[in-house]
Amino acid sequence: MTRFKLGRLADEPQWQALLRSLPVAVYMTDAEGWITFFNDAAARLWGLDPEIGKARYNGAWKLFRPDGTPLPHDEAPLALSLRERRPVLGVDTIAERPDGSRVHFVPYPTPLFNAAGRLTGAVNILIDVTERYQAELAAQRLAAIVESSDDAILAKDLDGIITAWNAGAQRLFGYAAEEVVGKPITILIPLDRHEEEPRMLTRIRAGERIGRFETVRRRKDGSLVEVSLSVSPVKDAEGRIVGASKIVRDITEQRRAQERQTLLLREMSHRVKNLFALAGAVVTLSARSSASVEQLTEAVQSRLGALARAHDLTLADIRREKAATPTSLRALVRTIVSPYEEVPGRRVSISGLDLAVEGHAVTGLALVFHELATNAAKYGALSMPGGQVEITLAVEADQLRLDWVERGGPPIAAPPEADGFGTWLADGTIKGQLKGDLVRHWHRDGLAIAITLPLNQLGPS
Repeated sequence: MTRFKLGRLADEPQWQALLRSLPVAVYMTDAEGWITFFNDAAARLWGLDPEIGKARYNGAWKLFRPDGTPLPHDEAPLALSLRERRPVLGVDTIAERPDGSRVHFVPYPTPLFNAAGRLTGAVNILIDVTERYQAELAAQRLAAIVESSDDAILAKDLDGIITAWNAGAQRLFGYAAEEVVGKPITILIPLDRHEEEPRMLTRIRAGERIGRFETVRRRKDGSLVEVSLSVSPVKDAEGRIVGASKIVRDITEQRRAQERQTLLLREMSHRVKNLFALAGAVVTLSARSSASVEQLTEAVQSRLGALARAHDLTLADIRREKAATPTSLRALVRTIVSPYEEVPGRRVSISGLDLAVEGHAVTGLALVFHELATNAAKYGALSMPGGQVEITLAVEADQLRLDWVERGGPPIAAPPEADGFGTWLADGTIKGQLKGDLVRHWHRDGLAIAITLPLNQLGPS
C-alpha cells in the first residue's frame, strides 16, 4: 500500500498560505472525512464556503455522477479513499452550486498517514474539466449532426485522400466508410472532371472556402449524379490547414424541378399566344354567319363560353374535383372543338363508340384536341369556309383508335419542315404520358392523324 505522510512544517500558516495560493482547488479532511481546510479555488468551484468541521467528504452543495444520478457525499471518491486507505483517482464528478449551475471536475483524493502509519486524514485536489466536457459534448453533438445529415459530408487531407465519411455520403455514393477512407477522392470524380480536384486543393491550401460549386460525381455503381459542393479548409490546433471538409448535396430533383418549371413557363407562353389566336379565330368565324353587331356579339360570347367550359374540363383533374356528370370521350372532343363551328356538328363530325374518360387522361387528351383544333383553325381545314374535320372513334382489341381527318383546307404542297411546340406537346402527351402512338399523314386536301391508346390509359392514374 502506498502511504503519503504530511510532515510538520516549522511554520504551519506558511503551508496554508501556499495551498491557498494554488490555482487549483485543494481541501483537506481529518480521518473521519470532516473538512479541516480548503483554498479559495475550491470555494469558487463549489460556489460556497463550507463551514470547517461541519462539511464532510466534499464541500459541494450537491454531487452527481456523470450520468446525472445523485451521488451521496459518503459515496464520493474521498469517502472511498478514506475507507479503503488508497488514492481514488480520475473519477468524473459533477458539483451543483447553490445557484443551480454545475461544474464538471475530476477529484484526486489521497489518504494521509503519520510517521507511525496511522491514518490522519486526506487531501483532495479537484481539477475543473467543465470546458473540456463542454468541448467534448459539442464535438459529440457535431458528430451526431454530421452522421445524421441527409447531405453527404466527408473530409480529405491535402493530398486528396479521404479521411472521414458519414452515412449521407454512403447513401449518395453507395460506398461504406471502410471502402473509401484512405483512398483518393478521385474515385468519386468522372475522368473528364479530374482537373477539378487540383484546382480545389490549391484554393483550400490558400485558405479559401468554396461554396455552391455545381458539378457531376460518380457513384459506386458507375452512375453519375449532379451535385452541389461546399468545401472548407480544416485547420489543426495551431491554425495550420491540414485538409478540407466537403458537404455534397444531390441536386437531381432540383434540376428536374427547374426543367419542369421551364417547361411550364414555355407551355404557359404557348397557351397565351394560342388564346389570342383562338379569340381571333372565334371572331372571324362568328363574323361569317352574323348579320348584325348583336348577332356577332352573341356568337362570340357563346363560343368564348364554350372555350371556358373546355378550360374547366381540362382543369378538373388538376383540382382533384369530380365532374357533376361522368366525362366521356365524345363530350370532351365536342367541348373542345365547338368554338370553331358556326353550327355545332356541321363542320366537325364525331362518330363511333363513346368511352368514359377519367383522371390524368382528361387533361392530356383535352390538351391534344386543343392543339389539333387550334392548328386546324389557324392553318388547316377550319381556316377555310368549307373545310371540315371528321373524327372517328373505334376500339380494336384493347386499344382505342381515334382518326382525325381534315378535308377542304388550304392545299398542302409538302409537310412542315420543322415541328412546333404544339406538335411536340401532342406527341409527348400521347406517346409519353398516355403510352400510345400518334401518326400524321399529309395529303393534298388536308391532314390525317391516327391516334392509338391503351384502353387502361383512359382511367384514373
